[in-house]
Amino acid sequence: MDKNLALNAKQQGIVTIAAFTATGDLERLKPALHEGLDAGLTVNEIKEILVQLYAYTGFPRSLNALNAFMGVMEERGRKGIRDKAGEEARPFPATKSSMELGTEIQTRLAGKPVTGAIYTFAPAIDRFLKGHLFGDIFGRDNLDFQNRELATISALANMKGVDPQLQAHFAIGFNTGLTEAQMRGLITVFTVRVGEKEAENANDLLGKALSSRAKERSLK
Repeated sequence: MDKNLALNAKQQGIVTIAAFTATGDLERLKPALHEGLDAGLTVNEIKEILVQLYAYTGFPRSLNALNAFMGVMEERGRKGIRDKAGEEARPFPATKSSMELGTEIQTRLAGKPVTGAIYTFAPAIDRFLKGHLFGDIFGRDNLDFQNRELATISALANMKGVDPQLQAHFAIGFNTGLTEAQMRGLITVFTVRVGEKEAENANDLLGKALSSRAKERSLK
C-alpha cells in the first residue's frame, strides 16, 4: 500500500478488491483480499463490498468473488490468522419503506431529485434503483457512503462501456465528501495495480466531472 496517497490503506484495498471483482479476475482478487484484510478492512466490510457490487457487475461476478473470499478466509484460518469480523448492518428504520429511504439517499447523493426520460420510459428501473439499490443496499449502515462510492467507482472504472455511469459516480463521490486528491489517489492505484489504460480513461472522466462541477458552482 502506498502511504503517500490521499487514500488510506483500507481505501486502497477497496479499490483493488472492487476493480478485480468487476472483471471476475479471481487470480488478482485473491491477493487483493489478503491485502485488504491486512490493511484493516473487516470481514463484514469486504462482504458488504462484494454484495453491493452485484448491482453493478451482476450476480455471477459477486458470487464468484464471495466464493473467492470464503477461500481466502479458510486459508487464513488454517494459518491461525483471526481477522476482525466487524459490524453487522442494523435493521432499517421501521417508519420508512425501502422506497422512501432509497429516494432520500439517492437525492442526497445525487445532490437533487433524480428524474429523466429513461425513468418515464421504464418506471420499473426507477423503482429498483430507488427502492433496492439505494434503499435495500446503500441503506445498510455497516459501510459508509464514501467507501460505497469508492467501491462503485473502482468497479465501473475497470468495466467497458459504462463511461456515463462512471462520470456520474465521480460526481456522486464528491457529494459524499470524497476529495479530488482521493479520486486521484484511486486513479494512481489503478495505474500501479490495475491497468494504465483503465486509469487513463478514469482520469479523463474525472476531468469531465470536475469541469461539470465547476460549471454548476459558477451558476449558483
